[in-house]
Amino acid sequence: MKKVVTALLVAAALWFLMFFPGLQVPFSFWTMMTVAALLLTTLAVAFGDWPKWQWSWLEVGMGIGIAVVLWGVFWLGDRCSQLLFDFARPQVDMIYGIKQGTSPTLIGVLLLAVIGPSEEIFWRGFVQRTLSERWSPNVGFICATAVYTLIHVPSMNFMLVMAALVCGVVWGGLYRFFPRHFAAIVLSHALWDAAAFVWFPF
Repeated sequence: MKKVVTALLVAAALWFLMFFPGLQVPFSFWTMMTVAALLLTTLAVAFGDWPKWQWSWLEVGMGIGIAVVLWGVFWLGDRCSQLLFDFARPQVDMIYGIKQGTSPTLIGVLLLAVIGPSEEIFWRGFVQRTLSERWSPNVGFICATAVYTLIHVPSMNFMLVMAALVCGVVWGGLYRFFPRHFAAIVLSHALWDAAAFVWFPF
């Protein structure tokens, strides 16, 4: 349990540095995010082990399907939130502001190859799995999703926090009930990241 807490404290510190408004750091967001993703993956493997996954055409198809459905959910959520909240669009635009000054191609590659997979390895493959084994699958799912959501609170961006909650529920729920399809979950995260940020932004 100490290893999980240590890893989560590291993740919280990194997310604070990346997202807290007005905090001046000498590195670009994408540099920090990539380093953070690699560091958390290293901690996940060092403190636990490499998550088990198997690739197949079924996993690829499921991964693509999950990403498409989740993108649709966010598209609908974006439209509804703009009707309900005056602050919704400005906050979404603030999130997309982190793309400025960085090549979209580079962002897409980082999201697909590093950031998306690394987040799943850490949050579901290590944190949720470890907590589920210690307590129960339901408790592990709830706790991992809660922390995954709360870690985005320092951004002071309601839309980002809600996005983290929805993604945490979806990917955490899939891992709760279909842990053998971890490869599909990883692929869906990577594809959704690239689609939402680069290919088909909201």
